Amino acid sequence: MLLENHAPAYLTNWGTAYCGDSLELLAALPDSSVNLVLTSPPFALQREKEYGNKAQADYVAWLAQFARLVLRKLKDDGSFVLDLGGAYELGSPTRSLYNFRVPIYFCDELGFHLAEDFYWHNPAKLPSPIEWVNKRKLRAKDSVNTVWWFGKTRWPKANVSKVLTEYSDRMKKLLEDPEGFYTPKKRPSGHDIGKSFGKNNGGAIPSNLLQISNSESNGSYLRGCKTVGAKGHPARFPSKLPEFFIRFLTEPGDIVLDIFAGSNTTGYVAECEGRKWMAFDERLDYLATSSFRFFSETVTDAELKNTHNAILAGEIVDMRANVLNAPNQQPRNGTSHRPAVPTQDLLILAERAGRTAPTQVAKTKTISYSRQAKRRVKVA
Repeated sequence: MLLENHAPAYLTNWGTAYCGDSLELLAALPDSSVNLVLTSPPFALQREKEYGNKAQADYVAWLAQFARLVLRKLKDDGSFVLDLGGAYELGSPTRSLYNFRVPIYFCDELGFHLAEDFYWHNPAKLPSPIEWVNKRKLRAKDSVNTVWWFGKTRWPKANVSKVLTEYSDRMKKLLEDPEGFYTPKKRPSGHDIGKSFGKNNGGAIPSNLLQISNSESNGSYLRGCKTVGAKGHPARFPSKLPEFFIRFLTEPGDIVLDIFAGSNTTGYVAECEGRKWMAFDERLDYLATSSFRFFSETVTDAELKNTHNAILAGEIVDMRANVLNAPNQQPRNGTSHRPAVPTQDLLILAERAGRTAPTQVAKTKTISYSRQAKRRVKVA
């Protein structure tokens, strides 16, 4: 999807990244057009960060500006997933309630529906805040973020069978010999466990506590940042977090939007999963480095630098590969730069699940290729 009167910073086969005020960019979207808005805004921390976090006293009202527009742009079965980290009150080891006031305000005042509360546990998070945890030893390490899942209506689209987890060893033994492992009966908790409990459903239903370590230390993004001498975004979340919600709440071809894109992890995962995506961020330097995610590991340092410089110069970087005879809508409102190796080892066809974009189905043939195959594919 291309926005009218707005030139993207770069395009891929499945998405576009835009630099600008997210309020203006959201307003330019058609109403009821987006399936999932998934984002992690600047948190309401007491210490000012380089990416521009907001003060606690003004935070809910500030974030509500964006949420009002998100509500309008979501489809009726669409979802809004919001990752918020906790914070302390200034000068004391007392927790702020700002991240709990957000869902109350969004539901009571804006009309959202809280579908479920999730909690992201990051085991790799460093102890903080230093004063209360490391120095005075008054508090435990804060390693859990609240992740609010809102629906535009009471019935947002979802399919938990798409995000099943591996069975425990105990459950695997039960599945091997249900009759020898347990007896169907009513438990003291009141749950009536029947014979169907021994059925293998391909995995266990996940809990709303997501344990995902945020410890990326390599990859094309960080390599690119090092190559051009740029700092990586200081508040990146791990790809497994957006992956969970994209698989859970969308289908192939759906539109995923991140309104505080930063290093554009959300767009990268959406591309891998065969979802259309859009990324908004007000800082062009962040978007310029985020483009590194979409290159293959074989990209040259020169191409990384050329692409980075082109985006910073205001050119539109077109990273689309010529596959599946897909319609190639040309961006307007700017000059363009096309990398020599335009796309990535993301397997644009997303053949892992046999996915193709809905507009392409009538024009395609089944194509399979290895990870090392050429990325330019022509269909007869």
